Amino acid sequence: MGLGSHLVRRLGTLQLWQAVPKHVAPEPEANKPVSSDFDRLPVAIVILQGDARIIRLNEAARDLLGDAMPGQSIAAHLDGLGREICDWVADISAGRMSGGSEVLHLKAAGGDRFVQVGLTRDGADQVIAVLSDASAMKTLEAQFVQSQKMQAIGQLAGGIAHDFNNLLTAITGHCDLLMLRRDKSDPDYSDLDQISQNANRAAALVRQLLAFSRKQTLKPQIMDLRDTLADLTHLLNRLVGERIYLTFEHDPTLRMIRADRRQLEQVIMNLVVNARDAMPNGGDISITTDNLQIDGAMQIGKARLPAGEYVRVQVRDQGCGISDDDLGKIFEPFYTTKRLGEGTGLGLSTAYGIVKQTGGYIFCDSQLGQGSTFALYFPAHDRPVESEVAQEAIHVPAPRHEPDATVLLVEDEAPVRAFASRALKLQGLKVIEAASAEEALSLLTDHRLSVDVFVTDVVMPGMDGPAWVRTALRDRPQTRVVFMSGYAEDAFGEGHVPVPNSAFLAKPFSLTELTSLVSQQLQRAPVPLSAQSES
Repeated sequence: MGLGSHLVRRLGTLQLWQAVPKHVAPEPEANKPVSSDFDRLPVAIVILQGDARIIRLNEAARDLLGDAMPGQSIAAHLDGLGREICDWVADISAGRMSGGSEVLHLKAAGGDRFVQVGLTRDGADQVIAVLSDASAMKTLEAQFVQSQKMQAIGQLAGGIAHDFNNLLTAITGHCDLLMLRRDKSDPDYSDLDQISQNANRAAALVRQLLAFSRKQTLKPQIMDLRDTLADLTHLLNRLVGERIYLTFEHDPTLRMIRADRRQLEQVIMNLVVNARDAMPNGGDISITTDNLQIDGAMQIGKARLPAGEYVRVQVRDQGCGISDDDLGKIFEPFYTTKRLGEGTGLGLSTAYGIVKQTGGYIFCDSQLGQGSTFALYFPAHDRPVESEVAQEAIHVPAPRHEPDATVLLVEDEAPVRAFASRALKLQGLKVIEAASAEEALSLLTDHRLSVDVFVTDVVMPGMDGPAWVRTALRDRPQTRVVFMSGYAEDAFGEGHVPVPNSAFLAKPFSLTELTSLVSQQLQRAPVPLSAQSES
């Protein structure tokens, strides 16, 4: 017995068939009784005429489409194609195009419901539509697009910050050189000081971009959030003013986290300042901490928090709230809902970058007129056997350097190289300059050349700083190393020290910072040969 297809559904390699004998004449659709088998199919199926009007649909399709009935146009329930869905159905019915699949918007369910529709033509010039709920897929797609957008913005911000740090290094450096030749009574000294101060303000903005792009240098340590917040209490109360009441509530068994203390303080201050600005007439800001055990991935808004043990920090306010349209953009750099001149749009993007680089998560829950809650989740750590003590940076006067010491300065940016060379020469050092790693290695082929310290940029065209330094140290293992960079490359991430006992100098740096660090490296004991071979 020959069989002709009446229903077909393609899902990858899966096909569903309902068949009738070829010798049986098809009953007119208008008079055909509804098949109970057809209705019980677990897949939503709609049979359409060439003009997109519904001929038949099963129970699963009725459940999905709502009030759809035979005789109605499918366009009354679905939209979202660039062209009319009726044209798409007509093209398939007439054989002008083969069947296909699209994700369409379900009109009756508002903006958050989507249906994947697969169309195929049957032998009677009718079109069979197979429908499936695609809302979850669209949600995942939106999350992926958002993460890709944030990653792209981060890469852009990091690149901009790197270039600006080179410019600012040249500006502040040459300004320092000019100020060295003048005392405070000189009429030009105050102008130079203004240039230096404004360059430092620009550098602070660049650091915020680096925080968002997660390319800043962090010094993580095991810490108790309660101690950090206690130390911040006085400063936070001064920030919020007299009309706002700030409260703290801590879990007495709060676990430890691993983070950069100063950067975490910056995150909390940014969130509190935003909460203050959202309450111009005053109100309450509460900061709470607790432990959280998540056994399975937890949905928070449109994002998912992986399973694990966390320490949670929540900052709540009673302010004006954030609209749904703005909520998806608040962590983007330079996006602000404040009036012109009241904010840079970098506070939340800075917080986002710091939290993500620490390995944590940040979410916002807000409704207009009902305030906002920012929640930070950090992986929980156990308290170490011996409490780690934060090592604060101590200013040490620059030690005297070796007489007639030689520095090989490698920097592809000419203005930065010119400033650094002059600054080092003013300290009595002999400086040999190279504009690239390849040029530096070429100079070092002359074994009569004695070099005491390499001062090199990290990111350069061609071979980068760590790569050429490792090559050079094979023949000159006793040479000290100073790396410079507009941002911390992956080579300087946690557990990835590029060269043992090397030092890192972040751009933009001042004349004093450069000469002091080079002098300290010259006083450091040479790196043992065994340590070099292990690196």
